[in-house]
Amino acid sequence: MPGRHSRKPSDSTPHQLADFKVGVDNVIFSVDTEQNRLLVLLVMRDNDPYLGYWSLPGTLVRQGESLEDAAYRVLSEKIRVNNLYLEQLYTFGGPQRDPREAPNRYGVRYLSVSYFALVRLADAELIADGVSGIAWYPMNQLPDLAFDHQEILQYGYRRLRNKLEYSPIAFEVLPELFTLGDLYQLYTTVLGENFSDYSNFRSRLLKLGFLADTGIKVSRGAGRPASLYRFDADAFAPLKDKPLVFI
Repeated sequence: MPGRHSRKPSDSTPHQLADFKVGVDNVIFSVDTEQNRLLVLLVMRDNDPYLGYWSLPGTLVRQGESLEDAAYRVLSEKIRVNNLYLEQLYTFGGPQRDPREAPNRYGVRYLSVSYFALVRLADAELIADGVSGIAWYPMNQLPDLAFDHQEILQYGYRRLRNKLEYSPIAFEVLPELFTLGDLYQLYTTVLGENFSDYSNFRSRLLKLGFLADTGIKVSRGAGRPASLYRFDADAFAPLKDKPLVFI
């Protein structure tokens, strides 16, 4: 009919399914509370492709292994930390994201399922055995990264910022006892200097009711002593599934 266009699939167009190898890449953040720096864990690649480049800790999934098991396996080879919690982040599977893919469109494709975590720096012991290099890098001093790991890292950074706004993830990296100033500084380190003024931040967090004042005060510098708080998981439990805004 005039004015209408239709496209018929060509019988000569092959409909071959993609042949995937699946890997996991882990975005592991920590916070250097002494120097107010957000850090990410990187390892140096010791084989091609991207030999000598820094990358996120990752591995290809083995036969009979779940994605989560693969993610925990590669981390257990790189870092020792108690109660490490991994959360699935996103799947990256664009064509040609890995140089090992064949130049034609029918070769093996490499798909990456990424995971995300935030760990306490003081409790994290890096394992240097069997790697060319492993280090915590400040987010504002990143080297060139292998593959599309810069994209994966930035996606993880956005997830971290979002989680600070609606979940108690900050308490995963603070010591058991902390001042409200310590908590505010952690948020400032991750979100930037202008995310909120201290008085509004303090008022909002205390109204939520899950910060317990220990009655202990600590002196730091010339200011008046500050109260030490702890995160009360029992008080937070009824709020866990409710929409909250921490900041």
